[in-house]
Amino acid sequence: MPYILQTHGLTKTVGGKTLVSQVNLHVQRGEIYGFLGPNGAGKTTVMKLITNLWKPTEGSVELFGETLTPSSYRVLERMGSVIEFPIFYEHLSGRENLAIHCEYMGYYRPGCVEETLEALELSKAAEKTVREYSLGMKQRLGLARAVMCRPELLILDEPANGLDPAGMKLVRNLLKRLSSEYGVTVMVSSHILSEIESIADTIGVIHHGVLLRELSMRAIVEQNLACIELRTPDVKRASWVLAEKMGAEHFRIGEDGQIRIYDGGITVRELSRTLALNDVDIASVGEKRETLEDYFLRLTEEVQAR
Repeated sequence: MPYILQTHGLTKTVGGKTLVSQVNLHVQRGEIYGFLGPNGAGKTTVMKLITNLWKPTEGSVELFGETLTPSSYRVLERMGSVIEFPIFYEHLSGRENLAIHCEYMGYYRPGCVEETLEALELSKAAEKTVREYSLGMKQRLGLARAVMCRPELLILDEPANGLDPAGMKLVRNLLKRLSSEYGVTVMVSSHILSEIESIADTIGVIHHGVLLRELSMRAIVEQNLACIELRTPDVKRASWVLAEKMGAEHFRIGEDGQIRIYDGGITVRELSRTLALNDVDIASVGEKRETLEDYFLRLTEEVQAR
């Protein structure tokens, strides 16, 4: 399988605290890889290690089949990135900042600056100094800089930060187009799981610095999201029946009397019958498919419960 990016036992320790531990990522060429995790889970740390901003305490990063070293300048030229908040020459215009980046990169394709400004809807603000830009405009300018030189791999840390719904849609469509039309590989982190759900081919979930799972979105939809949703005024007794009478091991108690059951061998009919025989009132019961957010929350809650 052609992985454009892999990490092997990637570990980073700072001041005696382990930020990420033994992370093994596998990103395929041409896919959009959604990197998910709560705040402080280690997403930005991993991305800093991938882009050589930080050096690993243990383990290694492999890019384009080559192990990343402190002197891997040629490899990094094939990448574009936005890590945390993009930094610019604030006294220069948006256009001037992009032109300078072209000089840094040795990239001189005619019209690339204008084309990129237009793609990110920044043409009207091109002559303004960056200090006049809003947070969302700076975020779009950072993305413009990352994609302008047509990288093979994009590393984007929360690119939707500061964007309004229209800006988020713009970025979403751009990433889809870069992947589908130009074969650009995209690794993108976000706390807005609905955004990742709409564009990702694969997700990786990191929690407390540990990569919990890598899974294709197709596998999540087809295999992992079916559940039975029960609502009952007697959650405590219903939970006891599920565990003791039906042998259920995978269920989650939500709000307002909601219980979701993930054990594949339990049917709605069997559940209804068993609850009735044990005097548990049922407000509603039926099959349901989870969103990516539901799946993510269940996975991280299972880890916390161990």
